[in-house]
Amino acid sequence: MKEVKILTTLHQMQVSEMSEAQRELVERAKQMVNNSYSPYSHFQVGAAARLSNGQIVCGSNQENAAFPSGLCAERTTLFAANANYPDAAVEALAIACYTKGHFTAEPGAPCGSCRQVMLETEHRYHCDMQVILYGESFCYVVDSAKELLPLIFVSDNLKG
Repeated sequence: MKEVKILTTLHQMQVSEMSEAQRELVERAKQMVNNSYSPYSHFQVGAAARLSNGQIVCGSNQENAAFPSGLCAERTTLFAANANYPDAAVEALAIACYTKGHFTAEPGAPCGSCRQVMLETEHRYHCDMQVILYGESFCYVVDSAKELLPLIFVSDNLKG
């Protein structure tokens, strides 16, 4: 048996250390928590995506009394971007979480379903997507969604 280690690189930084473009995405994601519909979890999430055509597309989590029917902020954002700008790659995605009257101190991580959609988006456009996870105390920045879900499953896997 062979042991294989998978390493992930996260850049931990303050918002003040980010580029202007990164800070803009973080601010848009933070604003989007106000559009969250989260009467059950009371956990508001906002996301903002910068596309290769310069557009910024935003989304927020949308809950439903039939819990599987809701959708996370990351997926509402990416699906809206892909539906409205099908020829534009997603270059960066920022995510912010808000609960109990304030943004979370540490960055919130995307769920597994969101990570899979992020990977599919990267694969679709043959372009890495920078992911920015906002927290009041610090932020994480990764250069590709593959850093968040390294053992990927994409259309190439279906070809056998």
